[in-house]
Amino acid sequence: MKEKYYKQIIKNSGISEHFYKIGFKEFKTKTEKQKFAKEQAIEYVKNFENIEHDRNNGIAFLGNCGAGKTHLSIAIANNLMAKHIAVLYMPYRETVTKIKQSITDEINYSKIMNVYKTAKVLLIDDFAKGKTTESDINIMFEIINYRYLNNMPIIISSELVQERLLDFDEAIGSRIIEMCRGRINEFIGIETNYRLKEQ
Repeated sequence: MKEKYYKQIIKNSGISEHFYKIGFKEFKTKTEKQKFAKEQAIEYVKNFENIEHDRNNGIAFLGNCGAGKTHLSIAIANNLMAKHIAVLYMPYRETVTKIKQSITDEINYSKIMNVYKTAKVLLIDDFAKGKTTESDINIMFEIINYRYLNNMPIIISSELVQERLLDFDEAIGSRIIEMCRGRINEFIGIETNYRLKEQ
């Protein structure tokens, strides 16, 4: 039964098969920032049950591309799911586009939004990627605010650092910062991009 439940969690997560086996072991640290972020991600999984219902129950990986933000986010998700904790993967740009396409259908819109608002753990990957519209902001405020008010955990990766999160939208950014306070990892500077380093 446990194995069946685990397979159902994986199926419902929205995480592609390509990402199923991504874990902490595969995350090779090349900088002190990456090492610290990896340690904090592992600690987050270990302590999740103790902080799950707190206001401060999220974790964020922000800044330069190529620093391993998505890898660590997915590794957290996979390890939580291995503990039978359901995680929903939300690729930001694709999801917001899908939601906007249903915005004129009130019933369908509410149904889709509720999936992301009420997921046990929501992983938002590449938050605020691409050109932003007012609709994008409204959609994300509705999701983030619901989770903020109900103490529901988020894992978030974004190229926006804290200051730029507030520039994107102060109401959304301040909620994300509060939810993830103490677990906000920022990668700033070209030296954090492991893709540019020699293997």
